[in-house]
Amino acid sequence: MSDTAILNAPSAIKHRNLLITGLIIAMLFGALDGTIVGTAMPRIVGELGGIGLMTWLTTAYMLTSTAVVPIAGKLADLLGRRVVYVSGLVIFMVGSALCGMAHHMTELIIYRGLQGIGGGIMMPMAMIIIGDLFTGKERAKWQGVFGGLYGLASILGPQVGGWIVDHMSWEWVFYINLPVGILATIFIAMGLNKHQATGPVKFDIAGMCTMIIGVVSLLLALTFGGDKYEWTSWQIIGLFAVAIVFLTAFVLVERKAEEPILPMHFFKNRTFTILNGLGFLMSVGMFGAIMFVPFFMQGVVGVSATQSGTIMTPMMITMIVGSIIGGRIVYKIGVKPQLIIGMLIMASGFGLLSTMDIGTTKWTATFYMIVLGLGVGLVMPLLTLALQETFPKSEIGVVTSSSQFFRSIGGTFGMTILGAIMNHRSSQILEERLMPTLTALPPQAKEMADKFSHMIHDNPQSLYSMLFSPEMLAGMPQQMKDAFIPILKHSLIESLHSVFLFGLVFIVCGAALTLALRKITLSDQRQKEKASA
Repeated sequence: MSDTAILNAPSAIKHRNLLITGLIIAMLFGALDGTIVGTAMPRIVGELGGIGLMTWLTTAYMLTSTAVVPIAGKLADLLGRRVVYVSGLVIFMVGSALCGMAHHMTELIIYRGLQGIGGGIMMPMAMIIIGDLFTGKERAKWQGVFGGLYGLASILGPQVGGWIVDHMSWEWVFYINLPVGILATIFIAMGLNKHQATGPVKFDIAGMCTMIIGVVSLLLALTFGGDKYEWTSWQIIGLFAVAIVFLTAFVLVERKAEEPILPMHFFKNRTFTILNGLGFLMSVGMFGAIMFVPFFMQGVVGVSATQSGTIMTPMMITMIVGSIIGGRIVYKIGVKPQLIIGMLIMASGFGLLSTMDIGTTKWTATFYMIVLGLGVGLVMPLLTLALQETFPKSEIGVVTSSSQFFRSIGGTFGMTILGAIMNHRSSQILEERLMPTLTALPPQAKEMADKFSHMIHDNPQSLYSMLFSPEMLAGMPQQMKDAFIPILKHSLIESLHSVFLFGLVFIVCGAALTLALRKITLSDQRQKEKASA
């Protein structure tokens, strides 16, 4: 008997509430980890040193978690949900414990990578199991709830992380995962029955290796291109070349594999291709907004870093509300209409963001974020639901993890491409407007003028640090403040206009892609149609 069949057997139903409780705990503490660690980053660097390696704390986790997601989905189909999910939880907890015991930054980065493997296994499993347990209306409702948990984690994370750092120590940012993880593991292990193998399990080792090398190389190139290294440097070109070679090899391997990690015939299915393309495009825009709205709030409106963080809270709340409402109304209005409505609301949000100017208030920007969050909430959980309704239960693991995988890649691509647009546009505007001011400075200010000139060409975003730092502004002569600050603010505004307009293009492309989607009928609707026939 398959794992899916076991989940739907009467013996498993009595554990359903226990299992769902375990899923909620596991998903919430896994999603919280990223935002909690981000809050503790300054304290970690202060004690361990290695400020130059700080970004690797996030990068190491992102690389391993993204690369392992499709593998986790396939293994869940082959080995059963319980062994894969519990293994992911254990790896995540071991990684968390080691992170808390790290003595220097290099150790912590390695352990974060291990933690990311566990996180990447956990990431799609809750949605896979919800797909097993429920169909149609119930599946839509629960996936809306679970989608909302990610938004809740974004709200709670900074507050929880700040409290831990202030009242305990940074190590507890990681140790806190242990008791919660143990509780989730017990509930999930008790709630899921053991998988009954029907024959020898064949692993796609060649597919796993080529995919991991290809994906990690691509993510490294996108992460460090234009930041650590020039896009034309041998390091970035080399990483892209390695990515192309190994991802091409992955496609060739998957065509011949008996149990492929990502079956290539899936891409012949219009629904699979459109939904994953939509998830990619939506993530490009969403992560771009999350990354750049705080720039506007701090640099133009003038709020503090803490306040600019809370400006995202209304967006996350409406994401939660949109996810829950969307999970209920999709049964009435249909998958395709709701996707189109959600994408159009997202497009409206981006259009509003692109109109922000020097006179925009905090509350106006908050309203724009609320609009954007509502659109995201209506769309995001629906992508997984629609995929699960399209494919048989025997393939739920693979198709569910593919949805998470393409969204993760889209988020990385979005931050990269929109960041490059921000830099390029900033360089153009500052060259045009700030350079004349610099050349007019007196000879005694030549050293500072040369420094700012190099920043305009090499790293224009660093010039905006003057807008983000009240201390720096307070120590600046009034004459220089009057000359530089208006130029920097207008440059920042116009650069962000370009960022949000490009984000809007990706969202509009996603909305247009949705029009090609065929009608997707929910399971309960199929049963009703058969009953009335």
